[in-house]
Amino acid sequence: MKKNIAIILAGGKGIRFGGIKPKQFLKVSGKMVLEHAVEAFHYNPYIDEIAIVCSDEYRYLIEEIVSKNNYNKVRKILNGGKDRANSSLSAINAYCEEDVNLIFHDAVRPLVTEQIITDCIMALKHYNAIDVAIPSTDTIIHVDNELISEVPDRSKLWLGQTPQAFDIKIISKAYEIALKDPCFKATDDCGIVKKYLPKEKIFVVLGSEYNIKLTYENDLLLIDNLFRLRTNTKSQIQHNLNLLKNKVIVIFGGSYGIGHEIAVKAKFFGMKVYSFSRTENATDVSKIQDVKEAFAFVANNEDNIDFVINTASVLHTQSIYNMNYQTINSDININYFGNIVIAKESFKYLRKSSGSLLLFGSSSYTYGRANYAIYSSVKAAIVNFTQALASEWQEIGIRVNCVSPERTNTPMRRKVFGNENPKLLLTATHVADVAIETILSSMTGQIIHVRL
Repeated sequence: MKKNIAIILAGGKGIRFGGIKPKQFLKVSGKMVLEHAVEAFHYNPYIDEIAIVCSDEYRYLIEEIVSKNNYNKVRKILNGGKDRANSSLSAINAYCEEDVNLIFHDAVRPLVTEQIITDCIMALKHYNAIDVAIPSTDTIIHVDNELISEVPDRSKLWLGQTPQAFDIKIISKAYEIALKDPCFKATDDCGIVKKYLPKEKIFVVLGSEYNIKLTYENDLLLIDNLFRLRTNTKSQIQHNLNLLKNKVIVIFGGSYGIGHEIAVKAKFFGMKVYSFSRTENATDVSKIQDVKEAFAFVANNEDNIDFVINTASVLHTQSIYNMNYQTINSDININYFGNIVIAKESFKYLRKSSGSLLLFGSSSYTYGRANYAIYSSVKAAIVNFTQALASEWQEIGIRVNCVSPERTNTPMRRKVFGNENPKLLLTATHVADVAIETILSSMTGQIIHVRL
């Protein structure tokens, strides 16, 4: 069977973006843009090998990234050319003696999905050239001398993305002809095939409006927000589920609600579950000694601690004026300080296992509402804490993420609001599913929003 080789084009200088480093090396959602792009292909089961094309100036950085993340599918780091076409040609020449498919992807499109990649590879069974595009939602105009000369039919206009996939024989032949043209000017690889092999059919795979290219500085914020809305791919989850048996998970707040549902699911997957809470075993997350003793107990029984989750929380809806200082202090200690204690005390165990820490926020962190001043501001702090911690611990190999669900049907919520229409609430089971997916993923620094 023909091998599928992903070619990550990371040689761009980012002139329009500006900045000291090229944009593919900037961080978004806890990782470099390039890392996100590579991992999309690394975890796709249909990708056999990856080659990264880069500027020789940054080869050392690519080598560090590959080594640090154990990207074992990356087999080649190739020198790029002066432009996109020359970088593609570098990859073509590297594999010219093999009968393979080449799947070219821009390193600055970090949000490419498993579905898009898989659809490209499946399409290669019937076509030799594949493009990815989405229908244009805007009217496109043709302008000459600052005047509209034509308004093309929008229904036939699509916006090109990557990846672009080819049988190597086709893309090699197209470049061979193109290089003999003294007027050769490349736009993209499908454009070269279309111009120099006009009889070759180019199939279009539907892309995604989220598969955007990092071009300008403002795009970083948009991409970061899109990452927060995205959960892990099914193939990566399934791959990791097979490795879960006998993994050790420590859950704070695991006696009821979301924490309890996580414990149930973890046991179902064959994990060794240790649950701690005030009602279950008098463990108060805001008390340093309680948390120390909890970890010590687990460490005394297990060789490693692989995952740590904190769902412990309290909710009081009351105006600041009417809240007494004892309640305010208790809410801050449990809802925020407890996360800091758990993070600090879990560090030495998660460093040993290269494990994952998962904290819980709330959709209320995005704005402060009357009577939620302490709760919502603390949840905003957890988001910031998660992102900072993920950046601090990334080099050590510890992943840190935060799940922020909307209103969820839990005992804590029922205690405050009484009976509500369950159709308008998330189930604790659904949120637990997202939590399991998140700790299994390679993501770090992400805020995972869970919506109804």
